[in-house]
Amino acid sequence: MASSTLSLENEVFAKFTFYAGVILLKTVFMSIWTARYRIPRKVFITPEDYGGNYNKALTTDPDVERVRRAHLNDLENVLPFVLLGFFYVLSGPDAWTATLLFRLFTGFRILHTIAYVFVIPQPARGICFLAGFIINVMMAIQIIKAGKY
Repeated sequence: MASSTLSLENEVFAKFTFYAGVILLKTVFMSIWTARYRIPRKVFITPEDYGGNYNKALTTDPDVERVRRAHLNDLENVLPFVLLGFFYVLSGPDAWTATLLFRLFTGFRILHTIAYVFVIPQPARGICFLAGFIINVMMAIQIIKAGKY
């Protein structure tokens, strides 16, 4: 049974792999987005990034820091989603509900990044974070309920 649960023939697992792939790809591209801000502004985090000029002071930039914090926020929220989503698939959820949760989480994380980087006033970012948090909690509760203890 477990082999069929973790098969792309299982609609829930197929949807999970798609949305997990999308949100993980977005997270991976955040490092490129950070570099896109760092390089033109010459904002580096280690002396060797200056090309041998170790006397130059390291600098910070508010835009670079904003993108970097958005990336860190993804790392703090996407990893739990991927782990919880995997175990949630194993709990045998309803396909419609699972797909909705996966779509909403992915959408809210993308909106969260947009709100963070382009400085959309609160509560936009907070709502996006809270929605993702609630989805992770809902999946965790389902996992616990389905578990054998």
